[in-house]
Amino acid sequence: MKTIPKPLVMTNQWFIVLSVLAAWLTGWAWILLIPLAAGLMGLIFKVNPVMKTAKLFLRKPASAYIPEDFDQQQFNQAIAVSCLALGYIGYVMNWMTLAYVFTAMVALSAFIAILGFCIGCFIRFQWQQYRQRRQSSRV
Repeated sequence: MKTIPKPLVMTNQWFIVLSVLAAWLTGWAWILLIPLAAGLMGLIFKVNPVMKTAKLFLRKPASAYIPEDFDQQQFNQAIAVSCLALGYIGYVMNWMTLAYVFTAMVALSAFIAILGFCIGCFIRFQWQQYRQRRQSSRV
């Protein structure tokens, strides 16, 4: 199973939260493009530049940290990228309700994950349970 050290995941979560706050405080929607681009790179190329940079600051070997499941992180990143993209589109189209709803969703979910509850993990678990129940009822 491929894993990611927890400090790298948390760095990415903080980066998303702080980017959204910066976009809100300055009104500069382009700030959202930075975590959006990093997230897209992580999804497409399997290398998130935020995590890659944070890895340079790890004091111990990566294997010494609490591991986070790579596939789960990809799922969470897909949700974050979707919310950031919809939030950015909201800003560009001047649909401020859309902008604030989706940027608030991604910032809150990232912050709640920092506090210890992974909303994306819960969603993925429920989805897997649903698929399993559906598959076993067909047999």
